[in-house]
Amino acid sequence: MRKSILLLTMICFGLILANGIFPSQLCAKTRFATIGTGGITGVYYPTGGAISKMINDKRKEYGIRCTVESTGGSVFNVNAVMAGDLDFGIVQSDRQYQAVNGLAEWKEAGPQKGLRAIFSIHPEAVTLVAAQDAGIKTINDLRGKRVNIGNPGSGQRQNAIDALTAAGIDYEKDLHAEQVKASEAAGLLQDGRIDAFFYTVGHPSGAIKEATAGNRKVHIIPITDTKVLLDRYPYYAPAVIPVKFYPGADNQKDILTFGVKATFVTSSRVPDDMVYAITKEVFENLDQFKKLHPAYEFLTPEGMLQGLSAPIHPGAMKYYKKKGLLK
Repeated sequence: MRKSILLLTMICFGLILANGIFPSQLCAKTRFATIGTGGITGVYYPTGGAISKMINDKRKEYGIRCTVESTGGSVFNVNAVMAGDLDFGIVQSDRQYQAVNGLAEWKEAGPQKGLRAIFSIHPEAVTLVAAQDAGIKTINDLRGKRVNIGNPGSGQRQNAIDALTAAGIDYEKDLHAEQVKASEAAGLLQDGRIDAFFYTVGHPSGAIKEATAGNRKVHIIPITDTKVLLDRYPYYAPAVIPVKFYPGADNQKDILTFGVKATFVTSSRVPDDMVYAITKEVFENLDQFKKLHPAYEFLTPEGMLQGLSAPIHPGAMKYYKKKGLLK
């Protein structure tokens, strides 16, 4: 009986080799990875799609199948990555800082010690869009107005609250705060149901284009009184919104504001080789990646290692050390 089994095994093995199939291929399994992004009109969603495509194009090499999920934004992505519901997430740099230090939404839960950084991506400007007929010229004119500050679970919400607080405005008392997703805000503004909205986003943005292309004329409001914010929070930096991206807006020059960076994160549980593969593909195809969206125009390998607060994942660190980007 044993001889028969051995003979049958040898025959099968011979047939496998004759057909060019190797044992490693028989054992190989496709691993699935999900990237959490944001609303489909923002930059997070196409960013996740671009990264996913790079990996899927080399599925035979890496054995990884990436999918992209539209989510509520940064806070959701951090929590989902920590819970294991997402493998990767795109997160604002301020939210990465707050999560790893146990601040803001993570004050009760404490520091998210398993959060790992991979790289940063494009800058994101805190953008305040207002209807001309609402009489809003500065952030101080938002008092008593109907303003969307962003949905709970989004990074932009805290940015809006920070900007309002710096201007001496209590969002709960001094204005009528709406809390819907940024993707819905442009329609609400054009329909006359809100007077203004905040959106922290890379530019050009589909949502801002929608808001500035309707019948209701709008103005992108500069946010210039930011010294307190920049001194208090290490993750904020000055930002500029190019007026050329929004010809429909009633702005004559580039808009000054402040902002953060979009960052790509994962957890310590995600295998090193999976993170290495994604890091390698993005960095070694950076010129191609930069062509996918104008927000990526000024990306550099060195700049993509800035704005990271969480420890860098070992898989990404392996690539950076190999290329001499980090020691």
